[in-house]
Amino acid sequence: MNSKYECMELNDGHFIPILGFGTYAPNEVPKSQATEATKLAIDAGFRHIDAAYMYRNEEEVGLAIRSKIADGTVKREDIFYTSKLPSTCLKPEMVRPCLEESLKKLQLDYVDLYIIHFPVPMKPGENFAPLEENGKYALDEVDLCDTWEALEKCKDAGLTKSIGVSNFNRRQLEKILNKPGLKYKPVCNQVECHPYLNQSKLLDFCKSKGIVLVAYGVLGTQRYKPWVDEKSPFLLDDPVLGAMAKKYNRTAALISIRYLLQRGIVVLAKSFNENRIKENMQVFEFQLTSEDMKTLDGLNRNFRYVTINQIADHPNYPFSDEY
Repeated sequence: MNSKYECMELNDGHFIPILGFGTYAPNEVPKSQATEATKLAIDAGFRHIDAAYMYRNEEEVGLAIRSKIADGTVKREDIFYTSKLPSTCLKPEMVRPCLEESLKKLQLDYVDLYIIHFPVPMKPGENFAPLEENGKYALDEVDLCDTWEALEKCKDAGLTKSIGVSNFNRRQLEKILNKPGLKYKPVCNQVECHPYLNQSKLLDFCKSKGIVLVAYGVLGTQRYKPWVDEKSPFLLDDPVLGAMAKKYNRTAALISIRYLLQRGIVVLAKSFNENRIKENMQVFEFQLTSEDMKTLDGLNRNFRYVTINQIADHPNYPFSDEY
């Protein structure tokens, strides 16, 4: 993969670009914007595109990728594309059909990375957040090791190059890693990570197992309604980030992204704004000093924006453990 910027080697020998373009947008944003934004991102130099079945935008993102291949900007092998298995499809017999459905929407032959989106299984169906009559989420019981075996088969079938997880805690990662007959380790764990939740313990654990930490919500996020409390602190208004932005003549957003990259974390930057998409590529133009990295470490308060407390009583809920 010949990218304008750095890649990190995954434990299966494939390479992931360390800066990715996130395509999630709230439901009220027209899906067509995902096509335009993804094209802009590829033009700006992004080669890692992160999407998911649950975002309901894979047709639009696939269209953008194919149009950039058609106009000669990139080849398919230049693009690293991630899709995710939704919580309603964790039953092993549903994994391959779900991935095949994503490929059909994308009109691509394979994805580069396929990950379990969230470790809490929900009742299968068209609705990704199904509700019971009492208004609570319709949860299910599935052994994640069985789900993982189904992902391994998708890799063997060539439908995905790599397989990983998202929103897993240490205990859940260990369950997969210690599974008898494990064929492939997860290559990554995609989690919320930013200066207020720097995930240092989970990062150390993942590094010790050869698992790459991929960060979402890197600017703190108020966008995941209905899951985020609107009274949450606004990360980009933090005075320490503001002072550092002034010092380096960059934005607070770039300081936050750079902080994660320098810790060996793959970062997903989300924006549908053309100027910000281009600006995010400037993260490779400067470096933070070790003193400033330590200062940013001091901002950690283990504050999680995305808690999804509605499912906190499920045994697979990942955020009750320390990490």
